[in-house]
Amino acid sequence: MKYLSKKLFSHLGLLLILCHMVGLLMAIGVHAVVSDRASPSADNPKITLLQTGKQFYQYGRFLEAINNWKAAAEAYGSSGDSLSQSLVLSYLALAYQQVGEFQLATEVMNRAIDLIEKQPNAQLTVAQVLNNQGQFYFVQAQPEAALETWKKAQQVYRRISDRIGEIGTQLNQARALQALGFYLRAKNILHQVATSLNSQPDSQLKVTALLNLGNILRVLGDFKAAQTNLEQSLAIAQKLQLLPEIQIALFSLGNLAQAREQPQVALQFYQQASGENSPVRLQTEIYQLELLVKLERLADGQALLAKIQTQLANLPPSKTKIYAQINLAECLVKLSANQVSAAAKILANAANEAKSLGNTRAESYALGRLGTLYEQTQQWDAAKNLTQQALILAQQIRAAEIAYLWQWQTARLLKVTGDKNGAISSYADAVNNLQSLRQDLAAINQDVQFSFRESVEPVYRELVDLLLQNNPNQSQLQQARLTIEGLKLAELANFFREACLDVQPRQIDQIDPTAAVIYPIILRDTADATLRERIEVILSLPGQPLRHYTTKLEKQQVETVISRMRQSMRRTAFAQERLTLAQEIYGWLIKPAVADLTKNNIQTLVFVLDGSLRNLPMAALHDGERYLIEQYKVAIAPGLQLLNPRPITRSHFKALLGGLTEGNEEFSPLPGVKAEVTEIGATVPATILLDRQFTTNALETKIKTLPFSVMHLATHGQFSSKAEETFILTWDGRIDVKELSTLLTNRELTDSAPIELLVLSACQTAKGDNRAALGLAGVAVRSGARSTLASLWMVSDESTTEFMVQFYQELLKPGVTKAEAVRRAQLHLLKQPEFNHPYFWASFILIGNWL
Repeated sequence: MKYLSKKLFSHLGLLLILCHMVGLLMAIGVHAVVSDRASPSADNPKITLLQTGKQFYQYGRFLEAINNWKAAAEAYGSSGDSLSQSLVLSYLALAYQQVGEFQLATEVMNRAIDLIEKQPNAQLTVAQVLNNQGQFYFVQAQPEAALETWKKAQQVYRRISDRIGEIGTQLNQARALQALGFYLRAKNILHQVATSLNSQPDSQLKVTALLNLGNILRVLGDFKAAQTNLEQSLAIAQKLQLLPEIQIALFSLGNLAQAREQPQVALQFYQQASGENSPVRLQTEIYQLELLVKLERLADGQALLAKIQTQLANLPPSKTKIYAQINLAECLVKLSANQVSAAAKILANAANEAKSLGNTRAESYALGRLGTLYEQTQQWDAAKNLTQQALILAQQIRAAEIAYLWQWQTARLLKVTGDKNGAISSYADAVNNLQSLRQDLAAINQDVQFSFRESVEPVYRELVDLLLQNNPNQSQLQQARLTIEGLKLAELANFFREACLDVQPRQIDQIDPTAAVIYPIILRDTADATLRERIEVILSLPGQPLRHYTTKLEKQQVETVISRMRQSMRRTAFAQERLTLAQEIYGWLIKPAVADLTKNNIQTLVFVLDGSLRNLPMAALHDGERYLIEQYKVAIAPGLQLLNPRPITRSHFKALLGGLTEGNEEFSPLPGVKAEVTEIGATVPATILLDRQFTTNALETKIKTLPFSVMHLATHGQFSSKAEETFILTWDGRIDVKELSTLLTNRELTDSAPIELLVLSACQTAKGDNRAALGLAGVAVRSGARSTLASLWMVSDESTTEFMVQFYQELLKPGVTKAEAVRRAQLHLLKQPEFNHPYFWASFILIGNWL
């Protein structure tokens, strides 16, 4: 146990590690690197070496895989079978990659390609080598080269009519396209695969292909399609009585339920997937333990723990065992604070086993988590040492998705020991690594049960926290502002499970010389023993240095005030309470900036909001005399980097209007919608789809074929912090945010004019979801529209119609910006006694381009 120290065991009560921080199990992957097809030679001793190497590789025992494949390659070379030798060498190159021997891996892969080029007629082996070469490029962070290589492999498989092999290369191409950010193309390939599989006869290979497809779709965040494919895989496996495949499919359905944040459903699937001879028994039992701890069923967890420990004691070292030990150690501490020493021993053993197998990735995880134990027990030097070892290993294999964890941990350790500059540098390294990944943060490592809110968001917040302490200078303020922008991008990327956002740094004075941008961020003051909260605000003025101000608050005060403010928007709430709360939040965000705003003749306030502040209408903030909307135009931006800052084009101003007046079991009728779309249609040239005409197919057809610059949808909808629960209703169903994005993206591929404005006039944020407005930001960004006007809550039909008609009348006037049109429409209602309550006018918020 060379990674342990006696001192660790004297701090048993100080450690509290959440199991779900990193559930480090080897998940069933979305691809198989090493093929199980028969090798081209019938020489049994050589085949034995080849197949044994594959088994070692699959179990993460890379050094043993290397030894077997080196022997097999030499044997094939000695016998003159260069064809089989090339295949073995391609496997060997992948194993060398796993142990960080990149130069050697490149040399071996080049030898494999040289050999195969001399025997182009051996098509199956050519395809297999190309497939491995594609994986080699992919691991080397060369997705373009991987994509091209997998395309070549697909062509070879097609020539020899190997449809299953071709499907495998298509799945790999989807991975490469995802890494490159071409999500629509990746999804199109996956749909082609699904169609192809439907025409294939039921077989074990079809079961496996459907399983892989379902897992990829889960990673991409397309949960509905993932469930369809996984259930189909399960059904065929049950029909063919393939017990191992049944258990693996149930395990994958459990992983899907976890991704959907359905722990009880996941637990049921894992229980069904486990069994004495289940190929995923250890994984399912570890995941069950994690869920039981999360659900606070500690007695059940203790009973399961004993079974897992017995299993582990009887298993030889393997990748699965190592990650199981890491995950078990974290759950062990959560089950009982008295288990710190046992957890440390398990982690040390995992690190030693990983080292003996040459599994650098697993060793890095084990050492890093052991460093976390030392951190929690306040053994700073030992924690730094272990964390540094883990970081070096992660960097050695170029694993940014692991390295950022240890850079973050290093930053925490440097901060607590008083090295502020060093901590800022390490935090910045971690953030840079996260941003460099440029793909779905939930998919960065398939060995990890991933939680964005636990494993990514705090990195950004802790960096901002440190940068804004003790009178920050302009450089620190600028870095903090960019970090806040980066957090907003990361939140949206995680929301969609895609880094699909086109970003470009922009300065406010390049966009609008009369606008100011306000960046509030909610932070917990970790330096304060009472864990007080504070609101930090960065103010960006055109052509001016950044301003900064802070409001310190009591614990939970921020969320309490915000929640009460949102509730006060109801018509039945007391006016005095509403005004008091509106003034309090005004004091946090606006009051310290009033002098600067006045001096610089600011006319528009653009908010880049944080957390539950996104659920509030900024227009309803109050200074004691007037609402904010009476003084300024107001807009919301997910971040300046996401803006398309062009003024509205009024030539060829046409609208596509859709609406539902009738309700269903879940949603009430909207009788005022007919008047709304009719009156808008009388104000602007429009095509109207109402009720039975407003079907998903009809909307798709109109989007593809009609020229329009405004799309106005007067129908029920919901914004949620989960993409699959963010949707609008049509006559015949729902369109979720990703489907809406696909419809509008397809339009962008034609020569149609861009959508200037998307209006959603009858939507609301999901109840009980304090991050629901993230879904609204997601709709705004993914719709492709330059601006989005939407409602935070349901408003009466009459006032909505009046607001919308007034808005369009103002928008058509020359020189009136979208933000000014919204402001005038809100003031129009405010001046009417029957509509002057903020309930009627404050719900409507403008997101994106305000010009």
